[in-house]
Amino acid sequence: MDWTWYLFRFDGRISRALLWQALLIVALLAGLLWLIGQVIHILNAEGSSKLSIKLDFDFGLDDIFKLVDPRAYRSLASLDRTDLILKSSRLAMFAWIFLATAIKRLHDRDRSGWWMIPFFLMPGLFSQFSDLLPDGNWTLALSLTASTLWLWGLVEMFIVPGTSGENRFGPDPLAEVEDGSASASSPAKSWDQQSELELVPPSASPPGGMHVNRGA
Repeated sequence: MDWTWYLFRFDGRISRALLWQALLIVALLAGLLWLIGQVIHILNAEGSSKLSIKLDFDFGLDDIFKLVDPRAYRSLASLDRTDLILKSSRLAMFAWIFLATAIKRLHDRDRSGWWMIPFFLMPGLFSQFSDLLPDGNWTLALSLTASTLWLWGLVEMFIVPGTSGENRFGPDPLAEVEDGSASASSPAKSWDQQSELELVPPSASPPGGMHVNRGA
């Protein structure tokens, strides 16, 4: 597998299993970056060896919408330089991996990558700014709409199988896997001795040069 294409490019198609695998990779990277941050804090602390374990399995994608919320800048200002560098690096890398794999998965469903706007962007923005909206029926309608879009996107990308056969975004990834498995599992054709032998029926007449003496 081309891992650069798989995790960082936006063309082509991937299956549901590869999208779940990408999220597992992101979870492992999140744990690694968290561990690096904890080690840096322990080394900088004076006589402190306390290690608090808190893994964040939402992949930090909610932080994307904090970039457009001025209220979140105060919490960013309270972070030290190490946390700020790790947080920004994690956000950029994880967001890119998520978008690249999710868009390829939408391609597998024969959908354009622009479907990330209703499936991801609109629900995320509503979740970030919903506390600023006044109470009312239209706010409830927006909340139901955002939840429906988010659930629809979740089903589309993580549950529903892709289109069978080639579509406008490329060949079927499952068909490629099945073809590769079939060629790898098929045994090599053995030499059939019987098919190679040419069976010639015996001739009814004696070989040349041999004659029967009828007067004997």
